[in-house]
Amino acid sequence: MFMVSVLLLLGPTAAGKSAIAVEVAERAGAEIVSADARAVYRGLEIGTDRPPPQALERVPHHLIGVLDPRERYDAAAFRADCERIVAEIHARGKGAIIAGGSTLYIRALTRGLFPGPAADPHLRAELARCSLAELQEELARVDPVSAARIHPADRVRLTRAIEVARLTGHPLSAAWGRESPFPFPLVKVGIALHRDELHRRIEARVARMLAAGLWEEARRLWEKGVPPDAPAARTIGYRELFAHFRGEHGRSEAERKIVRNTKAYARRQLAFFRSEPGVRWLDVTGRPPCDVADEVIAVWHEAEAGLESVPC
Repeated sequence: MFMVSVLLLLGPTAAGKSAIAVEVAERAGAEIVSADARAVYRGLEIGTDRPPPQALERVPHHLIGVLDPRERYDAAAFRADCERIVAEIHARGKGAIIAGGSTLYIRALTRGLFPGPAADPHLRAELARCSLAELQEELARVDPVSAARIHPADRVRLTRAIEVARLTGHPLSAAWGRESPFPFPLVKVGIALHRDELHRRIEARVARMLAAGLWEEARRLWEKGVPPDAPAARTIGYRELFAHFRGEHGRSEAERKIVRNTKAYARRQLAFFRSEPGVRWLDVTGRPPCDVADEVIAVWHEAEAGLESVPC
């Protein structure tokens, strides 16, 4: 018996992963699992640049628009859902593609998870009121090893490390090396493009989302009373517009901040993914998704052939 690999398509925001995934899925007879931590929520269609309806009709997609924006969903839940969904896809005789750029979700697959405590909403709410400097200071005190490894602007990972330390009395770093691996072999393909082209795409995408009604979509969420610590309120695009609705800055400043913060996020994604071992990077600058898809499939087939020579 031989294991069936899963294509993991990763890369920065606006690199074109979703369009490439659809092209690959159609050619390979596969289904797509989204690894986007925000696309999983309903009501965030425009701001998360969700695949258009025609793409969703062409290829089955999973973990898109399935949760209320107030609900909590983390890397552990994503990992569990991924294992279940991939098994179901394989049982249907289909290939599985996991596509996205949420670093915590990708790490849950490639580096595994340790059986830590569930998220504590009250503690999370308390930590959400802390500044980044305060979070860094506490983590350096309770878990200096994690503090040295976590980016000082990564509020999500800082919060989780502090949460683990407070709830268990032990540092998160003590659990490193005891993570459970993903049960399916992963073929990791990275999508990259020249910096200037990536920035141009980000600017164009933000302009397109604003023209498509991002301001109105964010306003609807704001009027529904989505709390400030909810995922939607912390998502780039909505976060800046929520601050505009609170009167913290004008609309044009909010739009400038969306572009700036998206570019900064893309840089963090790339830094994270570049440190991931075993990724086959493809430069997609100036290339249409259909052309890139052929190369991705060739990489996937090559890796699959290598797996078939090793019995399970």
